[in-house]
Amino acid sequence: MNEKTETGQKSRKEALEAQAKLRRERAAEKLRENLGRRKQQVRARRSGQADETNGLPAAKMDES
Repeated sequence: MNEKTETGQKSRKEALEAQAKLRRERAAEKLRENLGRRKQQVRARRSGQADETNGLPAAKMDES
């Protein structure tokens, strides 16, 4: 192979690695956000704040 092809392959490989790293970082951030929300829900339940929903939220409350 010539030098241009090797350089092009290296730069493409580096670009793919950079994209993969960004995807991993975004996924890690989303997981941290989700964990934070879940912990906050547990704390709210533990402190005595009741959930407002009873059964399915979209279910009818009366028989009409």
